[in-house]
Amino acid sequence: MKGTVSICCFLSLLLLQATAEEEEDFTSVLRDRSHIDETLRLATEEKAGDYAAALQRLRKIYHTAIKPMEQAYKYNELRQHEISDGEITSKPMVLFLGPWSVGKSSMINYLLGLQDSPYQLYTGAEPTTSEFTVIMHGEKIRSVEGIVMAADSSRSFSPLEKFGQNFLEKLIGIEMPHKLLERVTFVDTPGIIENRKQQERGYPFNDVCQWFIDRADLIFVVFDPTKLDVGLELEMLFRQLKGRESQIRIILNKADNLATQDLMRVYGALFWSLAPLINVTEPPRVYVSSFWPYDYAPDTSRELFKREEISLLEDLNQVIENRMENKIAFIRQHGIRVRIHGLLVDRYVQTFKEKMSFFSDPELVFKEIVDEPDKFYIFKSILAKTNVSKFDLPNRDAYRDFFGINPVTNFKPLSTQCSYMGGCLLDKIERAITNELPALLSSINSGKQPGLSSCEATGCGEKPKNRYRKN
Repeated sequence: MKGTVSICCFLSLLLLQATAEEEEDFTSVLRDRSHIDETLRLATEEKAGDYAAALQRLRKIYHTAIKPMEQAYKYNELRQHEISDGEITSKPMVLFLGPWSVGKSSMINYLLGLQDSPYQLYTGAEPTTSEFTVIMHGEKIRSVEGIVMAADSSRSFSPLEKFGQNFLEKLIGIEMPHKLLERVTFVDTPGIIENRKQQERGYPFNDVCQWFIDRADLIFVVFDPTKLDVGLELEMLFRQLKGRESQIRIILNKADNLATQDLMRVYGALFWSLAPLINVTEPPRVYVSSFWPYDYAPDTSRELFKREEISLLEDLNQVIENRMENKIAFIRQHGIRVRIHGLLVDRYVQTFKEKMSFFSDPELVFKEIVDEPDKFYIFKSILAKTNVSKFDLPNRDAYRDFFGINPVTNFKPLSTQCSYMGGCLLDKIERAITNELPALLSSINSGKQPGLSSCEATGCGEKPKNRYRKN
């Protein structure tokens, strides 16, 4: 009897060893990556001069037309979004989000060809990535600590310092010379763990995610078909993604682990779970494949997965090719918000001066204006006198907090924000929004070299005009 048991155990060990050897042989077969370079056109040379000239022009428009009003009316204290030169000149950012162990790091290793290299991102079946990892271009391969990234004003990550030193210890950068990284930056994030509160991480995880979401050009939300648990933390993530649906791509990774019939059921279950979280008419595009360096599992839909992969690469390439257009649109959108903020603060200031008398208490007068802005037609007057859309108006409660830390007496009316040589703040920002930025966009699309205007400051020598100045 003992001999029979020993033989069974021996045979079981042999079977397990043979299975392990087969799996090792299977995973050792690397997938062909030639279609990645071909789809992303990494072999083609870019016109660096044209791109640099457009960035220089864009930066000049921002500093001369938008930033002065931004500083005069402290816009960054309302939106907490101050644009740095590093953010203007930064490459498109691709953000990877999702639960733990769904293949986010493996996907980056595959796209960059980092497998079996000293700098491949660590992967495993357990939660492995505990840091925010930024993979970017550099002259040589090296790692950069988060505190160094935040201290370098030439980078676009200096605003991350506001999240504290505990977070900077969880931020790491990896620089390497790679053709793809010359055009795009990847950000790998810690996986979402549903049975752990994000407060346990020691830093404001959701706020940090929101910072990256606000600046990402493309957001990959990755899922494992064998772990479709949608809990409270994932629901919180999708609430943070509201308004960014056009940048979201859903990836059903590791799809070769399931049979075709099971994969169809999982695909339907994924949409069923995400439908309440993504309340839009047109849902985000879903890619179904296995994004890692090794060959597909046998007896799977190889051709389908390959087409899905190429489709995703084309999507990524579109973002890379449109990066200058997207950057101009981003700065213009920011300029529109700054302009609206300036108009609103100006209206608060004017209303305060009109309601003040010799016997009035300034604090009580302004408290009434801030608490009941509709009573004094603060927002309605902006819509009536300007071409501002009501859908672009900020929240009224935000200005109660804004003026709580910024007394109204600190601000001057727009009618006084003019100088003979520098022009008027309102005129300059309106000219940038309606003329200069659209003209720069047209020059990019037409292939013309963007030049610097000779009459940016004062409108070709004309005396500054301000339609808000009282006659």
